[in-house]
Amino acid sequence: MSEKKQKKVLGRGLEALLGDNDNPDLSIKKTKKINSFQLSLNKIHVNPNQPRTNFDSKEIDNLVVSIKELGIIQPITVRKINDDKYEIISGERRYRASKIANLDSIPCYVKAVESDTELLKMSLVENVQRVDLDPIEIALTYERLMNEYNLNIDIISRLVGKDRSTISNYVRLLKLDPIIQSGIRDGFLSMGHGRALINIEDKKLQIKIYEKIISSKLSVRQTEKIVRGNKTLTSNNSNSDVSKIYIDATNKFEKLFDSKVTLKENSLGKVTLSISFKSINELYSILKKISN
Repeated sequence: MSEKKQKKVLGRGLEALLGDNDNPDLSIKKTKKINSFQLSLNKIHVNPNQPRTNFDSKEIDNLVVSIKELGIIQPITVRKINDDKYEIISGERRYRASKIANLDSIPCYVKAVESDTELLKMSLVENVQRVDLDPIEIALTYERLMNEYNLNIDIISRLVGKDRSTISNYVRLLKLDPIIQSGIRDGFLSMGHGRALINIEDKKLQIKIYEKIISSKLSVRQTEKIVRGNKTLTSNNSNSDVSKIYIDATNKFEKLFDSKVTLKENSLGKVTLSISFKSINELYSILKKISN
């Protein structure tokens, strides 16, 4: 694929997901979006599988004021279910604000979408390309594309025009404790703080550092420093505890078997116990001792 053609694919977004222009049903054609028409709000319904779940009430209120002053500048996009029902593909905030503003109808583009699966794909990619989504919402969207559609990071990277590392960093946020995820969604700490906290596996310690970030208003750099310190401390304590366990276990086995014992751990954490016996009779004697 030439560089020019590749750039074109990366920039198409939804079109790249739904297919090439050779597919008249699923491709995004400009001719279908030139004209919009007024559609009664009573006929418009929210997509039940809408990936966006967090709507800022303040932003909605500001949008209501704008709509009352200027009306709907950008039509929403819907798909037709039947003559009396249209389902939102994109523009739910404008729809919500229009209802609050007591409008009877709003301008809409109608897009042909054959299945609920394609609708969800469109909604997912459309949402993740927005600049006002919170990091956790974006992470959940990427996760759905991976789990529900078996799309790998390379494919998602092309669809949304983001680097693979960027997508991975978002998805890793879902390893955080739910309390911290809520903190990121509510803007109490940034994605940078979250990326630092991911390196702490102990959820209780995550929460402890999270509370410190909030109370002391720590920067990302300060948080990273604390995390590095705690990782070193945890690692040292862990190694110390493991060493004690191995020494204690070795001593007890050697006393039990009255023989030299070796304990080894492989990269998967499996432990092998090795014992040397002088003869089969000695082994038999030890087995009798254990059974008694």
